[in-house]
Amino acid sequence: MIFSSLFFMLFFLPLFLLFYFLNKTTESKNKVLLIFSLIFYCWGGLKYVILLIVMTFVSWLAAKKIYATLSHHERKRWLIIAVAFSLAVLVFFKYTGFFLGMFGSLIDPNSPLLHLALPIGISFYTFKLISYVADVYNGKIEAEESYVTLLTYVSMFHHCVAGPIVRYSTVQHEMHHRKRLFSDISNGIYRCCVGLAKKSILANHCGVLAEQLLSVSGDISAVPVSGVWLGSLCYMLQLFLDFAAYSDIAIGLGWICGFHFEENFNYPYIASSIKDFWRRWHISLSSFFRDYVYIPLGGNRISPKRTVINLLIVWALTGLWHGSSWNYVLWGLFFFVFIFIENKLIAKDMYHIPKPAGHLLTLFIVFIGWMLFRFEDFGQLGTALKGLFGLNGNPAGSSAVGITFINNIFFLIVAVLACTPIFKKLMELIKFRTGSKYEAATTYYAIRIGLSAVLFIISVIALIGNSYSPFLYYQF
Repeated sequence: MIFSSLFFMLFFLPLFLLFYFLNKTTESKNKVLLIFSLIFYCWGGLKYVILLIVMTFVSWLAAKKIYATLSHHERKRWLIIAVAFSLAVLVFFKYTGFFLGMFGSLIDPNSPLLHLALPIGISFYTFKLISYVADVYNGKIEAEESYVTLLTYVSMFHHCVAGPIVRYSTVQHEMHHRKRLFSDISNGIYRCCVGLAKKSILANHCGVLAEQLLSVSGDISAVPVSGVWLGSLCYMLQLFLDFAAYSDIAIGLGWICGFHFEENFNYPYIASSIKDFWRRWHISLSSFFRDYVYIPLGGNRISPKRTVINLLIVWALTGLWHGSSWNYVLWGLFFFVFIFIENKLIAKDMYHIPKPAGHLLTLFIVFIGWMLFRFEDFGQLGTALKGLFGLNGNPAGSSAVGITFINNIFFLIVAVLACTPIFKKLMELIKFRTGSKYEAATTYYAIRIGLSAVLFIISVIALIGNSYSPFLYYQF
């Protein structure tokens, strides 16, 4: 089941909200949330629900043992047990085929180990469990007494399948005490409608254009230079709109239910450096690697050489987290190189690029990075990169690409603007600059209600008869 499906929007979600708000106490609301979350997750297979339940139990038990003992040795032993178990499960399902595939002809190509199905959301809830146990170990939070409460947090359908990677410290208080505020419900509904529109109206069509112009499976050697650039641009737009859409809906659903998750995307395409980009892109993932990998390795508090090694490890793991393919590792190392260069220039007070130039340079680097991210086949990747500059003997343009661009020019303008804070700033302008405070609030909420309704209706129309189009992060 996915957020951008008619079944979820028109049946599952209304039914959940009905039962959720009929219950008055937080405890009873949590029970409703847990039941519906497990049903939601069951869509991916009952056996994977059992896996989720078992992994949560191991982390819950380990955290309780850590919290209950003063022995440093015992605390560390339980931390290692919990983290090793979670990582072992993740590695088995996600990377067994990848590692065995390195042995080539030594492995039977029909071996079931090469074709293990990836449990939905395992990359996300594994990191949530690791962060929970690590935070208990470091004394940042208390261990959760109730296993059912922890399972509710881990399985919460808002963020279980494709993030954000919500830490328990963020929602621990609200798991036990939360209020129903009209402003939260209103903000949540609006945020969900915006996210649904990003996915169903913008991201899905960007994906269609990207595949039409620059297919990942077909022969692309003859694709015109303009087609390679436009197709890659559409994929770049699709990535942000798709990922941000899921986070919008997850955060909006959280608000409706009384939870306040942290932001996960902060308009990364307006960044003026690669470091700035990664402060804005998938914030919950980059902060996880910072807090639970980079800093424990020593961060930048040690020798410059060791700091570089730490960065290399973090970026290799960041790439590998996204998929069991070498192109993802290459993608992570690609960004490591530019982070390293920026750090060196900043350290020597040599980073003096004007902001507009820095912005364009960052966009170009990210643009190339997404090409590495998209093509798992290195032959296809090489052809696509050469095609950017006509090195395949491909023509500069074609009438087909020109017609595609002209037919979609207004759509592309809207898609580009949706990657910037311009619409958000327009709404803020209406809220704070329109007449008196009462008039401004009335105008603002009237426009927002109308906009929510329009976006929802258009999104539903876009989804009717549309083929199954899950969020891109489902594959991770």
